[in-house]
Amino acid sequence: MSRIKDAFDGKKAFIAYLMAGDPTLAASAEHILTAQDAGVDMVEIGIPFSDPIAEGEVIQAASERALAAGARLDGVFDMVASIKDRMRIPVVFMTYLNPVFVYGYDRFFARCEQIGICGIIIPDLPFEEQGEAKEVAGKYGVEVVTLVAPTSEKRVAEIAKDAEGFIYLVSSMGVTGVRGEITTDLPAIVSEIKRHTDVPVAIGFGISTPEQVCRYSEIADGVIVGSAIVRIIGERGAEAREGLVEYIGAMRGAG
Repeated sequence: MSRIKDAFDGKKAFIAYLMAGDPTLAASAEHILTAQDAGVDMVEIGIPFSDPIAEGEVIQAASERALAAGARLDGVFDMVASIKDRMRIPVVFMTYLNPVFVYGYDRFFARCEQIGICGIIIPDLPFEEQGEAKEVAGKYGVEVVTLVAPTSEKRVAEIAKDAEGFIYLVSSMGVTGVRGEITTDLPAIVSEIKRHTDVPVAIGFGISTPEQVCRYSEIADGVIVGSAIVRIIGERGAEAREGLVEYIGAMRGAG
């Protein structure tokens, strides 16, 4: 099974975020496979949640569509299980603490291991409280990805030394969404992270153009694109394959 490190092995990683269950669980399974075929190095699967506090309007709308279509956590697990044997790249979950906690840490991460999930991103999990989640996740081979925000500068050393999988560097303050300009001093933050760890760094939040992929791939070990991909699915629904292939191909070629 692929691990997170495989996405960064000898290349700059292009990571795609897709919402599970948007527009349906069956369609999202096909979209994930399409993203893989189009050349992404890792897939980040969002679990729909009623209060996605880190998300902008595009991903919030996708979560609402998925929930309205009946997507629930067990259904997401089943959907990923249905394509497990066809996935050649690492697959991670992006979710919030409430669904994991309510499902139960042990039960949740045991299921992740069964379906090939190798990492998890939990934006509202405080750094100081990661220990419990990491302990249980580690038993099942799941790495807990740590986020570094522009306001984390004074804590980078502490965050970096405990990082696993990769470090998710948030490009800008605020929620996810396409941004025309990113003004954060990302080179300085990446440089500081690299002083304390060899764990790869991927930049996300706001990246949507080939020019941005090119620019931030030079700074970091990879880039994450979410809202622009989710928008294509929002516009085209189950017929998004052609749009995804065209967009991901253009973005992948810039990295």
